[in-house]
Amino acid sequence: MNANMSRQSPAEGEESAQLFARTARDLPTGRHQFHKERLMAQIHAARQEERTAAAAPGRTRRAWPRLPRPAVALPALAAALAGVVVAVVSTSGGGGVEDGGVATGPALTTTLGAATTKGVPQLLDQISLAAASVTHPAVGPGQYVYIESKAADTFLKTVGDKTSLAGHALHTRQVWNSADGTKGWLIDPAVNDSPEGETLSLPDELGNTPKAHLGAPSYDYLTKLPTDPDQLLAKIYKETAGQGNTPDQQAFTTIGDLLTESYPPAELYSALFRTAAKIPGVVVVDDAVDAVGRHGVAVARLDETSGQREEWIFDSRTHVFLGERSVQVERLSGTDGLIKPGTVTYTNAILKRAIVDGIKQTPSQSG
Repeated sequence: MNANMSRQSPAEGEESAQLFARTARDLPTGRHQFHKERLMAQIHAARQEERTAAAAPGRTRRAWPRLPRPAVALPALAAALAGVVVAVVSTSGGGGVEDGGVATGPALTTTLGAATTKGVPQLLDQISLAAASVTHPAVGPGQYVYIESKAADTFLKTVGDKTSLAGHALHTRQVWNSADGTKGWLIDPAVNDSPEGETLSLPDELGNTPKAHLGAPSYDYLTKLPTDPDQLLAKIYKETAGQGNTPDQQAFTTIGDLLTESYPPAELYSALFRTAAKIPGVVVVDDAVDAVGRHGVAVARLDETSGQREEWIFDSRTHVFLGERSVQVERLSGTDGLIKPGTVTYTNAILKRAIVDGIKQTPSQSG
């Protein structure tokens, strides 16, 4: 949830910002902040590694997450696991390609579920009540929030003058974070191909400790957020001003990211759904499928700029949050036309969310 960020010069900051600006418009709804922080952290880390190598060529260095290969754009789009398989898009010679340690394959599509504004407040109220009824223990001193999920995403791959659509295969993502966000660990083959994963602990190698914020929250940070829906929404709009394609879409995305890979305290978790009900343009999708094939009802919003619909998927009976996905709804032009309507551009499924007593410890080891 927190990325290690190194100090950079103004010139480097401008260069990095320009790089992100060129790629951010292609990111699927809900992934802008994630990929921005990941890219910036990797750029800063790679530059620091280069400086360290120049100063002391023989020194053993920490294995940083590698930068995206020059021939591959940011992992900007996403693949789905559930849906109708479409033809394989050729990405390279041979039987697939590798990026970040995860084999890539064909993009998948899904039938677009019908969307309606009817019943949105009622559904979100039911989801909020269900969230409030679930046991939600606090994170104690020395404990970690553990989240295990399955995810898949797709990127536009360019080799020479040819751009094609490729998808990362479904893979397991495990993340640990301390309550204050200063200690953590990540195992995700789409980010780092080491099976051991990488540290998220702060401060970084230059001594910087970024403060938690809505885009990279710690549990302690979340305990201080207002739980009144009007106050919470106002804070979200204020702190995310200038992000995303529109304020309303960014507010929806911000709440979705909190649902996916954070551990909101009980009262805040319930309040997030009542807050989402106040965002204009929110709809209900009658049927949506998460990354492991679980069907449910979705609370969603269409980003009219990107033409993608971000969907939060809930069990139709219990209203438990299952995961999220982004689906291309509107046809694009140019190279973006490779992403046809019905393409699922990002998908994940939350499998475990628990409090554990040690870093890299799983719930089965805590008992």
